[in-house]
Amino acid sequence: MDRLESLTAAEVVAEQLQNAGAACITCSFQAEDMVVLDMVRKVRPDIPVLFLETGYHFAETYAYRDRYAALWNLNVVNLLPKTTLVEHEAQFGKLYQTKPTECCQIRKVEPLFRGLSDYKIWFTGLRREQSPTRANLKKVETHILPDGKALAKVSPVADWTNKDVWAYCKANNIEFLPLYDRGFTSIGCEPCTVLPVDPNNPRSGRWAGAGKVECGIHTFSEKA
Repeated sequence: MDRLESLTAAEVVAEQLQNAGAACITCSFQAEDMVVLDMVRKVRPDIPVLFLETGYHFAETYAYRDRYAALWNLNVVNLLPKTTLVEHEAQFGKLYQTKPTECCQIRKVEPLFRGLSDYKIWFTGLRREQSPTRANLKKVETHILPDGKALAKVSPVADWTNKDVWAYCKANNIEFLPLYDRGFTSIGCEPCTVLPVDPNNPRSGRWAGAGKVECGIHTFSEKA
């Protein structure tokens, strides 16, 4: 087994933050992201917390983000698309209805890889259990961004179960995003998030019926 795979999540965080180079974490403020964010901020309180500001998030997501930004004194960095939401819809209409992958590319993927170019270490809350596309995820991977820059993509809770996530949040007094109480199990932009259609697939409420399982932010980079 890879040595890193045998480390606990907290050990992975501590070791990676000892490495030279600027680090960041992407955070959607879903439960697993909050777990990793809590671990990272306890080691490096000022770490940039990258939030993809698509303009389409639930009101509850914005409120929760702002509440925890204040509570934990987070260094939130809102990554914005090149066009405002008004400009975007004037040009494309409701692109999320007609071409959801293109919408994600414009409002999520491009802003993210533009933002990641400033860093060498990228923390995520990805877990293998979340979907088949993440089943082979390693805790630390080297990724090549579209501009050719390499960075370490670190997923400390890759091997955690959903129960592990909830247990950590409970033990560390982390309140959940209220949308979970309404039955949502994977939360993205409001127009593209519905209640799960498959009880065995927590991401089945994302782009339901569109034949899409990933927005692209975790598939645009190439593993080295």
